[in-house]
Amino acid sequence: MHVGRRDLARLTAGKATANTAARWIPFFLFVLADAFDTSISTLTLIIGIGEMAGLASILVGGQLDRGRERTFLVAAMILISGSGIIALAGTIPTFAVSFLLVTGGVSLFSVAGHAWLSHRVPFARRARAIGTLETSWALALIVGAPIAALLIEWFGWRGPFVFVAIAGAVMAVVVAQVPDDDVGPRPSPPPSGTKHLTRPAVVNISMSAATAMAGLTTIVIVGTWLEDDFGISTGEVGLTAMAFGVVEISASGGSARFADQLGKVRTTGLAHIGLFVGLIIMMNADSNFAVAAVGLAFFFLGFEYAIVTSFSIVSESAPAARGRALAANTAIGTVTRGGGAVASGYLFDAFGIAGPATLSALAATIALGLLITGDRLTAQPIAA
Repeated sequence: MHVGRRDLARLTAGKATANTAARWIPFFLFVLADAFDTSISTLTLIIGIGEMAGLASILVGGQLDRGRERTFLVAAMILISGSGIIALAGTIPTFAVSFLLVTGGVSLFSVAGHAWLSHRVPFARRARAIGTLETSWALALIVGAPIAALLIEWFGWRGPFVFVAIAGAVMAVVVAQVPDDDVGPRPSPPPSGTKHLTRPAVVNISMSAATAMAGLTTIVIVGTWLEDDFGISTGEVGLTAMAFGVVEISASGGSARFADQLGKVRTTGLAHIGLFVGLIIMMNADSNFAVAAVGLAFFFLGFEYAIVTSFSIVSESAPAARGRALAANTAIGTVTRGGGAVASGYLFDAFGIAGPATLSALAATIALGLLITGDRLTAQPIAA
């Protein structure tokens, strides 16, 4: 089944905007801590609680299976735009509400975008389509982080929020152009006796959620670590984020290019190992920025490939209820990401980067075990 390049580009641009709204914040937590006169741990607590907004995505799975993806894509961008407007008030409570809207918008766009593609692209080619969409995660660093740094330098901390408000409104119009007509038959709804997700689906969803925790637990504190341990300025943090965005886009591009051919499960397992290696290097970097950069490169490369390809694996775990499976995946992932974000600030204060990196490494190990288990449980293995 064919998906037009123009529609895929619209989806990717919209998701890049949503991801930028979320991703610039962790890299510039130290800026916001000064602006709000609060601590890093308080901000990571707000981020962690805000992640729970993604739980709402579980409510839309049935609607997605009925072909209403576009409605939720547009609604997601409206939430993103509104988040930028609310944050401009400049208080801790309004920032908390703003981040709730950001998380809700990102989660809603992700599950709707993945469902739109999964309903239209055969599994044999799905990693390519979803991998292309997920280059938006890297684009949020390559383009979004430097823009955020410049706006902070020119206009102060409110600059990025104004950008998010405007860009979100524009993207709502753009994604409204994505067709919502069915281009082919959808799987029949599951019979009453199989309303619940299968065991392989539950295991694969748990794998993806553990992968999400492995990534966000450390990502949320990276900017603060670089500023604290290596004295990197706001502008340099923006450039560093852009550099790691380049690493990430090679990973999501690699998923799009190779996962279908080399095996989704096999290569995702290797990506988890790479993520783990990167964390070990980071924990032993001390004050050597070159070593830290190498560790971060392995970490970002492994995480991006693993999380992107996990979406394809989950999408075929319950073919008759893809929307439900993807919605459950997004919802559970928000819980694990939220828990990791809350813990990261406190662990960093107590142990430095070794604290959150250790939790990330544990989550990556669990994810790898679940990946292997899920593949063995699948009656018709989806390692292809």
